[in-house]
Amino acid sequence: MPATPHIEKHFTATASVRDVVIGMSDGLTVPFALAAGISGAVGAIATSPHASALVVTAGLAEIAAGSIAMGLGGYLAARTDLEHYASEREREVRETVELREVEIEEVAKVFRDYGLTEAQMAPVVDAITGDQKHWVDFMMRFELGLEEPEPTRARISALTIAMSYIFGGLIPLAPYMLLANVQTGLWWSVGVTLLALAVFGWVKGRFTGINPFKGAVQTVLIGGLAAGTAFLLAKLIG
Repeated sequence: MPATPHIEKHFTATASVRDVVIGMSDGLTVPFALAAGISGAVGAIATSPHASALVVTAGLAEIAAGSIAMGLGGYLAARTDLEHYASEREREVRETVELREVEIEEVAKVFRDYGLTEAQMAPVVDAITGDQKHWVDFMMRFELGLEEPEPTRARISALTIAMSYIFGGLIPLAPYMLLANVQTGLWWSVGVTLLALAVFGWVKGRFTGINPFKGAVQTVLIGGLAAGTAFLLAKLIG
């Protein structure tokens, strides 16, 4: 009887999903809160077409600045990871030459912690330490817990975060672009954005392994709290 092949499915695009989550969550929340705050501040001129233009202009300016800042932050973070990895690898290469016996013992300790006996691990340790590249690869992963970053990671991260921020930020602004009345635009923006936050939270939960319903509730609460706070403060100050 033929055996059914066992196929394991693992989600591996953690870094890319993280970048989308960072960009989309801030893109949905910050422009949403800004637009709600300005809507609360315009007060008596809320029925004027100029009020909607004010909200849209401020929102687009924030999206432009926010996407650049977020993208730059992602780029610098990824570059830092790459530089840190290169620095640690250079140190490990040097130590395998200058502190050979110490480094061999560190390899042995990794297998000893897994319960292998001296006799069992001796040939494995000899095989690993017999090739410097493999030896350094082993130490980077199992001693330091570092995986080599992709060389293009910084550019991809910056672009992914920035584009996700722009896409998310345009959602709460869309009603103000289509409607002349700020108050009507505000209520449509609230409805559309909270729905988008719920969908985003649910999808994020599906991809990252958390409960989708919990993810949806969390993102809606955070976005709603930010926008509500901005609106109320603008009303009180105005």
